[in-house]
Amino acid sequence: MSKAITVVGLGSGDPDQLTLGIWKILQGASRVYVRTKEHPVMHRIAAEGIAFESFDSVYEANESFGDVYESIARRIIELADQGDLVYAVPGHPMVAEKTVLLLREYAEAADVSLTVLGGESFLDQAFVRLGFDPIEGFQLLDSSDVTSEHIRPSLHTLIGQVYDSLTASEVKLGLMDVYPDDHPVIVGHALGVEGEERILRVPLYELDRLEGYGNLSLVYIPRSEDEALRAGSFARLHEIVNMLRSPGGCPWDMEQTHASIRKNLIEETYEVLETIDEDDPDHMREELGDLLLQIMLHSQMEEEVGTFNVYDVIRGLNEKLIFRHPHVFGDSAAGDAEEALKNWDAMKAEEKKRKGLSEPEASLLDGVPRDLPALMKAYKIQKKAAKAGFDWDEVSSAFAKIEEELGELREGLAKGADSEALKLELGDLLFSAVNAARFLKIDPEEALSLVNDKFRRRFRYIEDRLRERGSSPQTSTLDEMDALWNEAKAAE
Repeated sequence: MSKAITVVGLGSGDPDQLTLGIWKILQGASRVYVRTKEHPVMHRIAAEGIAFESFDSVYEANESFGDVYESIARRIIELADQGDLVYAVPGHPMVAEKTVLLLREYAEAADVSLTVLGGESFLDQAFVRLGFDPIEGFQLLDSSDVTSEHIRPSLHTLIGQVYDSLTASEVKLGLMDVYPDDHPVIVGHALGVEGEERILRVPLYELDRLEGYGNLSLVYIPRSEDEALRAGSFARLHEIVNMLRSPGGCPWDMEQTHASIRKNLIEETYEVLETIDEDDPDHMREELGDLLLQIMLHSQMEEEVGTFNVYDVIRGLNEKLIFRHPHVFGDSAAGDAEEALKNWDAMKAEEKKRKGLSEPEASLLDGVPRDLPALMKAYKIQKKAAKAGFDWDEVSSAFAKIEEELGELREGLAKGADSEALKLELGDLLFSAVNAARFLKIDPEEALSLVNDKFRRRFRYIEDRLRERGSSPQTSTLDEMDALWNEAKAAE
């Protein structure tokens, strides 16, 4: 027995647009199945006496459209075991028709012959009824895939599969990430179907307040060259930085090198950290932008000499994140943050092997940036050494080491040691304090930052009170300032 499936498209909705060839196939078929009978052409097919079975019941039996399409495709393959059949779908079989894509995959695996015959797509009517030429730039999105990453305002945008108000609401929220709330959008219902077509132009915020959504509904946003719409795109940022560095751009930006703006990267990083400490989201947003600019400038400099560009940077980061999170993107598991960190470290070690670093050449302390602030660097070095077992057994040993180093510093001072020797002794004391912080699971950088802020608040209190008295720190005694310090301390 032959096993053959013929897939035909029922067009956009106007029965007169159905091709003669497809009419003949439907009329001559012994078995006809349709994905849904909720399509204008189905009335004409029924009137012609063509018997068919629909899969509308499958929609009710499944919780997601993905499950619906999967169930229909697999059922069609099963039915093909009983002989040849025709499967009819709305529109064009290869435009926004997931069941046909699945059928192409399953039919090959099941050794079933599959023929796909086109039909008028809803795109054909959209081009005509909405009046735009796709050659100007065009994108087709599914209603479930409307995100800022996919939306490009410079292209004519059609969004299909807008079945109901809930779907329209999800589309609206996605579009609002790019367009202003009152941006004009066009809703089309049953385009090209006589007596049923409706074309409505509304502000974006009203998109889900309309009635009449169904299987033949779509949303259209005309292309726009409005610079304000591109302002939120990464591509626009890349373009701007390129223009700043190009001939005719900004003289200052054109003169910069990696070395000349090296300090800017550090300064901008610390300004971001300040906004985090202040818990100031608006300021943080601005400072993160300044930090991103430094990354863009360094990447642009390399793009100009052909080594890499910022998209290579992003690609490398994406690959690293996926590789180092096997518990998210692979088969590994991580029940808590500690297990996740172990996975990260294991994959990081694997990366080193793949880069050709043999074990004798690699150090456990590799990866600690040379130019980190000393306090932060000490913390990271100690953490790496501790992973290899080079560590105290308990925090009391760390405290004892602090006392030992403090004693050596006092001894050196009493014996008149030179400044270099005292510097090393003081460094040992600070390094031991960092060790204690690590045992207490306290970031020493964060702890010292909190104390710095506390000192600034109390000293500012002293300045303010002295100013009220017509005085200043420079003209006051230590006892006066110490008394005000205690006031500030008591007031906290």
